[in-house]
Amino acid sequence: MTPWNTDSRTAAGSGESQGTGSSTSETWVAERWEDLGEAPATREDGVPMYRRRSGRRARDANPPTRPRGRVVTVLRELAVVVVWALLIAFVAKHVLVRGFLIPSDAMAPTLVSGDRVFVNVLDTTLRPAERGDVIVFKDTQGWLPPADEPETVFDWIRDGMAFLGVTVDDSDNHVVKRVIGVGGDRVRCCDSQGRLVINDVPVDETDAYLPAGDVASDTPFDVIVPDNHYFVLGDRRTASEDSRFYLPENRAFVSQNDVVGTAFVVTWPLGRTGAMTDWSEVFDRVPDPSASHRMNRWQ
Repeated sequence: MTPWNTDSRTAAGSGESQGTGSSTSETWVAERWEDLGEAPATREDGVPMYRRRSGRRARDANPPTRPRGRVVTVLRELAVVVVWALLIAFVAKHVLVRGFLIPSDAMAPTLVSGDRVFVNVLDTTLRPAERGDVIVFKDTQGWLPPADEPETVFDWIRDGMAFLGVTVDDSDNHVVKRVIGVGGDRVRCCDSQGRLVINDVPVDETDAYLPAGDVASDTPFDVIVPDNHYFVLGDRRTASEDSRFYLPENRAFVSQNDVVGTAFVVTWPLGRTGAMTDWSEVFDRVPDPSASHRMNRWQ
């Protein structure tokens, strides 16, 4: 079949375009246009009517995608996904939840060496910690020995992944303890029954988080906690270096600014996985600190 515009070119280009021949030719062309109706979008050979090309150029109009181009596209999209994942992990770690590895048994039986815990960072950002909370805080007062500096590329990578929130932090430069006294509290030990006394009210920890046979403290003390600070103890009192040990050096109290968050769940090992028990009821009877306590210096 001859393409429709071939006839129109032949008719229009005919040398018999003068006089009667011309009129007849124009009538014939007009009839041919009327018969054709709407022009098709493409010719039978697939070439668009508005864009004539040679057969060779038409075949090359949509060249196949090169494999190298597809690889670059995939790698670029993968890089975007990785960057977004790292950004989300970083924000989650520093704003919402952070993971830590427990290095010792000073908080046993609540937490033991090798436990991995999640810490609610947002919790202590929105409110002060309360008596009974298990908090993780930065060691700005030198309770721990100096942390080992990264020595190998692997150490740098590990620290970098921990900073970004991809892996849990180790406990270098961080300490985990239980809050016993808040700002203004008078905390002393011990009464005649071996219990802590907070704001003149005895607190019985025996059936809560203390290990069986352990005592509230084997070291006597009587202190007033400064505002915006905490007096903290480990649950295993006979094996925990906590606020009691640093009273003579004026390094006993943890600043609110150093608190990272409150531990709320054990994620590893599987046999210990689960939410941590809230023992706030142990301190339910403790009243708010009196004005006289806030005016006194801790002893």
